[in-house]
Amino acid sequence: MARNKYPEVTVEKILEVSQRLFLTNGYDNTTIQDIVEELGGLTRGAIYHHFKSKEEIMDALTNKMFLEKNPFDIVKKQKNLNGLQKMKMAMALNQSDKETIDLSLQAIPILKNPRILAGIFESNKQLLSPLWFELLTEGNRDGSIHTEYAKELSELIPLFDLWLTPSIYPATTEEIHHKFIFIKELLDKMGLPLIDDEIMEDVEKTLSNMGEIKSE
Repeated sequence: MARNKYPEVTVEKILEVSQRLFLTNGYDNTTIQDIVEELGGLTRGAIYHHFKSKEEIMDALTNKMFLEKNPFDIVKKQKNLNGLQKMKMAMALNQSDKETIDLSLQAIPILKNPRILAGIFESNKQLLSPLWFELLTEGNRDGSIHTEYAKELSELIPLFDLWLTPSIYPATTEEIHHKFIFIKELLDKMGLPLIDDEIMEDVEKTLSNMGEIKSE
């Protein structure tokens, strides 16, 4: 069998097809065979040569989408903003990326899979924490924040998304709102006033539109 001279093209095609199917049909309703049938000539073996499982495809896809639309790359170019303003802008950009959010929602049912959870923690450690640490260090340097816990906060902040996900930590809208208050007060006490009144108003508006989320 001839060796594939362009494996990166094959990987890109697998991820492109998988993304479309996951967003259209849902992660749980998409099988490896579905992906094969959309690849036009590639076999299951070609997929498994690059990815050991459907979960690994999702893991690679979420990392790829983040890197392609990395809000931290955008905010770092904003020379007119201080460190704290850049962090707030990064949060706003992340929340406005509907396609990535939709894909993340597709991933929620598989978050109880220990391997997937391990992958998320590894991605947080390798991708997000260093980016947060860079901005936290910049904020300390320019005086927009005052914290002695830049490293600890850079490791903690990426975990908030998991804690705020009701399918992982069942919660009502009222309980989620209370979590946001807790996060705000915690960060304030650590010298990082990241969640201001405007953000809290947006949170309250979003939660009111969601309606009641029943605890399990």
